Formats: sequence, structure tokens, C-alpha cells
Amino acid sequence: MKILAIDQGTTSTRGMVTDSADTSVHMVHSVRHAQHFPQPGWVEHDARELLDNVRACISAAGPVDAIGLANQGESCLAWHAGTGEPLSPVIVWQDNRTAERVDGIARDGGAERIAELSGLPADAYFSASKLHWIIQHCSAARDALRTGHLRLGTTDAYFLDRLTGNFATDVTTASRTSLMNIRTGRWDEDLCGLFGVPADCLPEIRPTIGPFGTIRGVPVTASAVDQQAALYGHGCRRPGDAKITFGTGAFVLAVTGERIISASERGLVPTVGWASSAGRTYAVDGGVYDAGAAVEWVMRIGLLSKVEELDRFEALPAVDRGLVFVPALSGLACPHWDRTAGALWIGMSGATSRVDMLQALLEGIALRTAEVLEAMDAEIALAQGIPIDGGLSRSRYLVQFLADVTGRTMIVSDDGERTAWGIAQMAAEGAGTSLGEYPSACTSYRPDPGVDRHGRIDRFRRAIAMSSGWRR
Repeated sequence: MKILAIDQGTTSTRGMVTDSADTSVHMVHSVRHAQHFPQPGWVEHDARELLDNVRACISAAGPVDAIGLANQGESCLAWHAGTGEPLSPVIVWQDNRTAERVDGIARDGGAERIAELSGLPADAYFSASKLHWIIQHCSAARDALRTGHLRLGTTDAYFLDRLTGNFATDVTTASRTSLMNIRTGRWDEDLCGLFGVPADCLPEIRPTIGPFGTIRGVPVTASAVDQQAALYGHGCRRPGDAKITFGTGAFVLAVTGERIISASERGLVPTVGWASSAGRTYAVDGGVYDAGAAVEWVMRIGLLSKVEELDRFEALPAVDRGLVFVPALSGLACPHWDRTAGALWIGMSGATSRVDMLQALLEGIALRTAEVLEAMDAEIALAQGIPIDGGLSRSRYLVQFLADVTGRTMIVSDDGERTAWGIAQMAAEGAGTSLGEYPSACTSYRPDPGVDRHGRIDRFRRAIAMSSGWRR
């Protein structure tokens, strides 16, 4: 049986075909899409461009037996129920245009209610406030609402509606909106009312593994957030199994089984890992807003010419030399949840070079990720070995530094397509078959016991304190 896995991510759309007969894997299509920054703090995608890229993956795959779709998670939009035309841009998960309104909801006592029902903190990262913003500021969306033709949802619901005719999302994606009750797996009337989002404009919530309709006669048998797909693709099934994905952001997820971990004091977020007819598995999530996004930024401003420069550095670690970078271009997520924080380099001197700044940037991403792992390990004992994937996992310097500063072994696949592999596994199960082990070798990076990791973490925390509140 041939499975097409579509990974529609923040910067690109990728299509991978795997055959359950021999577990062969073929990347059949990959295309980047434009990032739009109409104002500071705003990040948008063109919905038509994303849909065209998903269609291109389907066309490039040739004959397949089942399809799985991984999506960006919190990115969302509005479209017309009759014509299918987008009525807004895709407002990307990084976007913080609604931060002031979310702060207002939190000041009015809404933060506790949001956390109680959805499990999530009050933050512009999640979809609910973005969907309300669309209704308030996009006249076409207001017109469609008035005439009963408005559809609101995350990008997966838009793709499924346009490609299969099913207006649906899955429970992992719905759990990232701040509109779903984390315990019932249904849209919550109180949350919808709190955010001002009409529940009857939202898609049906379905299990992750199961039927989502057909595309050109081929069944779509799984749909999930890309991070949950990566968790599944790494083989994480038991409580404490965790993974890190270095994409646009850095995302740590750990399986918690039937347990819902709500640890707002540590900045951790409960989420649904996956669901099928057999039941629901929960996970805990902690994110870093800017990982690959920080690297793309330094390339855009001319500080970095090619990513190969990030593979190794000759000098001692920058943090040991007093130079620290805080990757808060979009603020700080777990464990701080501080949108007022500003990105900074601190500790520069007349001798600081461009290469020093790049080295500190990588270390800052690793140190932020270490903060998330530390918060998570305090709630659920994590496995000692942590598999990682994503573009920055190809930087041997970053991976070794992360191992050293966390005291944990980091395991990197030689081929890092774990998101596509995870959604392919889910789709295969939904189609009544299974895939074997991921057909790729792994490299382990073990921590250096001689490193003063606590000193590095303390120095980084001082820099974090200086960045906090800068945008207030």
C-alpha cells in the first residue's frame, strides 16, 4: 500500500510517498511559500498559494492508496462556505497582532477560565483571538457571517473542505485553538463566547486517525498538527517519551498518556497527542517561538550567507566568553509566555565578530530549548535520550551544545523527515495497515560531563531578565 504524507508547514509544503510493502520513502515534491510581514509582529501566508502547493504534492505523488495531512497548528483563516474563496489571509501562529486584546481578556479574569477549559495560557499564539480579529477587521468575513456563509478554522480545515468537501479538523489541531475543551474534545460554548468566535462557523472535530473524505478518489485517513505527527514519527508512545523539532520555532512534546498535565506555573501546555477510535492520548507541549525563524532573519539582514556556516565554530562557546543571544524576535513562549520580551545580543565588545554573533544565536536557541526541557522534566520524568529533527538538527554544533547544556543524549536521524513519517504512519493505520521502523540510521550526541552547564544556564537567565518587558 502506498501512502502519501503531506507536511504543510510554516515555510514549505512537502510530499512524501512511502510503500508499506518495503518501507521505501520518496520525497516527491517540496516547495517554499512566501512569508508576508505587513506590519511589525504580523505574519501572514496566502491561502491560495498554500492550497496550490498541497495540490502540487498530490499531483506529484502519482497513484497512492491513502493520504495523511500534517498542518501548521494554530495558523488560521476565514473562507466562504459556498465559493470556497479565502476571505482573509492565513494569520500564522507567530503573529502577535492580537496580543493586546488577549492581555485585556486575561486582566478581566479570563485567563483562569481559558486555562481551566482549554488547558492553554491566554496568548495570541493560539487561534481564537486571531479568528475574532478576522471577523472584526475583514469586511468580507463579516458579510459572510451575516449571510450564513462564513467558515472559520485552521489551515487543515480549509484544505479538507476544498479538497474533500468535508468541513472538518482533527482533535490535535482543535486543541491548539483555545476554543476546544481539553477534556471533552468538543468546541466549548464558554470559550467561544469569551473570544467572540461563533461556534457554528467552526469545523467538525474528528479523531486524528480515521476518515476525512477522499481526494480524487483516494481516502484521507489521518490529519494532525505537524508537531504531533513528528512525535508519532519518532516512535514516542509511552509517558515520558519526548521529541524536539527545530523548524520555524523549536517545539518539545512529550507523551503523557491519559494524564492531562496543566502546569501553568511552569508555562507548559497540555495538548492532544493523537486520537483514534481506540481513544485519546495526551501530550505536554513547550515551544520556542524563534529557532529557524531567527536563522532566516540573520540571513535576510546579511549576517549569515549560508547555513553551512552554522555547523561548527573554532572558538570556545560564546556564552562562556560572556556573549549571549536571546531569540525573542516574537517574544518568549514556554516557560515565560512573555510577548513583551525583545531579542538581544548582550556582552558584545569591539572584538566581537559576525561569527561570534552567529555562534551566540545558535546557543541562544539551544538554551531556550533547554529551559523548556527543564520545565517539562519537573512534571514528567523524560526519557534520557531525546530524538530531534528539523533543519537546525543538521548543525552539529547546536546539537552537541544542546546535549551539553541539558545533560541529555540527543539523537538525530540521518534523514529528518519525521513529521511526514509520522503522518504516514497514522494514515497507514487509518487505512488498516502499518509501517515498519523508520528507514534511516541515527547519530547520538552525548553530553560532555566537564561542561559547566549550570553556569551557562544562569548567565542565560540573566540575559532573559534583561530582555523581558522591552516591548511593553
